[in-house]
Amino acid sequence: MQPDFPKLLSSQIAFDIARTILDGFDKHYRLFRQISQQAKVLFEQGDWPSAQRNARERISFYDKRVQECVQILEDEYAEEDLSDDVWREVKLHYIGLLINHKQPELAETFFNSVCCNILHRAYFNNDFIFVRPAVSTEYIEPVQGVPTYRVYYPGREGMRNVWQRIITNFQLEAEFVDLDRDIGYVERCIEQIFGRIHGEANHQIQVLSSLFYRNKGAYIVGKGINGYRTYPFVIPILQNRKGKLLLDTIIVDPALITVLFSFTRAYFMVDMEVPSAYVHFLRSIMPNKPKSEIYTILGLQKLGKALFYRDYLHHLSHSSDCFQASPGIRGLVMAVFELPSFPYVFKVIKDSFPPPKETTPALVAEKYLLVKHHDRVGRMADTLEFSYVAFPRHRFDKDLLAELKATAPSMVEEERDQIVIRHLYIERRMVPLNIWLTEAEERGDDEALEHGIREYGNAIKDLVAANIFPGDMLYKNFGVTKHGRVVFYDYDEIEYITDCNFRAIPAPRNEEDEMSAEPWYPIAKNDVFPEQFDIFLLGNPKVRKYFMRYHADLLTPQYWESRKQRIMQGYIEDIFPYPAEIRFCNQMCPPVPSTQAA
Repeated sequence: MQPDFPKLLSSQIAFDIARTILDGFDKHYRLFRQISQQAKVLFEQGDWPSAQRNARERISFYDKRVQECVQILEDEYAEEDLSDDVWREVKLHYIGLLINHKQPELAETFFNSVCCNILHRAYFNNDFIFVRPAVSTEYIEPVQGVPTYRVYYPGREGMRNVWQRIITNFQLEAEFVDLDRDIGYVERCIEQIFGRIHGEANHQIQVLSSLFYRNKGAYIVGKGINGYRTYPFVIPILQNRKGKLLLDTIIVDPALITVLFSFTRAYFMVDMEVPSAYVHFLRSIMPNKPKSEIYTILGLQKLGKALFYRDYLHHLSHSSDCFQASPGIRGLVMAVFELPSFPYVFKVIKDSFPPPKETTPALVAEKYLLVKHHDRVGRMADTLEFSYVAFPRHRFDKDLLAELKATAPSMVEEERDQIVIRHLYIERRMVPLNIWLTEAEERGDDEALEHGIREYGNAIKDLVAANIFPGDMLYKNFGVTKHGRVVFYDYDEIEYITDCNFRAIPAPRNEEDEMSAEPWYPIAKNDVFPEQFDIFLLGNPKVRKYFMRYHADLLTPQYWESRKQRIMQGYIEDIFPYPAEIRFCNQMCPPVPSTQAA
């Protein structure tokens, strides 16, 4: 028997609630687009501090709008008005309101957040949220006159004319140093991929209509299409010291493009009327990157988080292995576990920490929040923060459950056939650097050992440039990604560089000082003695050799203090999310990847 929908949708309260929630989302996305549009002006003006401030503030927009919406509903309706039957109708009305909406997937996530706040129910036991999408995002077209991407035909117009139009179509209000020269660089690189184009050849170039802004760069994102073959490319636009623009390189290697959109970097500022269309385009050039990560890197991290959770549930239902403690040295602050078949780790803050740790669970949570809002410069892993995550009891290793109960009892609940973790962080799984180095040495791979140490020092220097002192610099707190990059992931001791005092160890005053097991000089809370890094980092002769070859300056207080002074003077360092050797200023044309088609 078909349900009687007119009777089911009979509540005016349910419709009004649905309308209020959608109005709250529309306000959120309007503000989201406005601040994303400001990125163009700030880039043209070279106002990097304001650009970074906007990027940080935008992260909080979503939660603020959710709380505003929750407050409106709680002020307007009595608790008895918000029954389960009413909420079932609210969802049906909401689905109806999303017909022809341009951001339905984002609006569904906003509904979930408001619903869980109002009903005080976690996602895992909430019957009223959108577990699966109810409205398709396929073939949504913009209505404001700007298409998602523009198409150019070099066979008809000529390659140089096409590149001229691609760049000028963005209408940047700043002068180029020498656009003809830069287009010449790009043209030569493209010829290596497409070959020289003649006549009405079956070539086209598709370019997303909005630039991607992040830190001090703006990025053109597009792809060339030749029959069934697709060639992704990204062109960074930078400013020189005089405020003039230049094309810095063209990135054509799919692996380097993936790194550009990495989970270890700050979110892009992009003006998107139809975000799902941008995600669809980006997946066509990065087919192995999950939609959840693409939404996140576009600044839509709440939907990215929701999509991740859907992927996790899907994987859970199609696998049979058990959750177990992650390999490596046990941390003092976090209990870390994983599902071997799933490429992420789950981190739970312990209830208390043994010496020498002098922090608290609340302070650790603050450090993770700091990283979420900070520029991660490709060297700090983004984290997904969840509350009340349910795990099947029969998939939980007994030793792991015992460890969690012993170290974080306040975080563990048992509900019949489920283990519920009240609060946890989820990060992309990497090989701990200490394990990576040990394995490289065991197999006699000096090249890998050298690469690991060089990357380790580069990671620290990039963090320093972003005003981050790692605190605990042991190798176990760094991981190696599948692209061979070293990334920091243990945040409980991080500090701002500008809050640290970098000192040289005073000379001993006498023989008693020299023989003393304890420091003979006063040490303040944020004092750092870089000379001491040698003691706990460089005991291995091979490691020492490679470290001193590339990063001996990290052992001197002068290095750290000079970087601190630059930061305090307001200087924002250039940290390129692609290799320096492919920049046009260093090489006439970047190397073409061995596998050209994405």
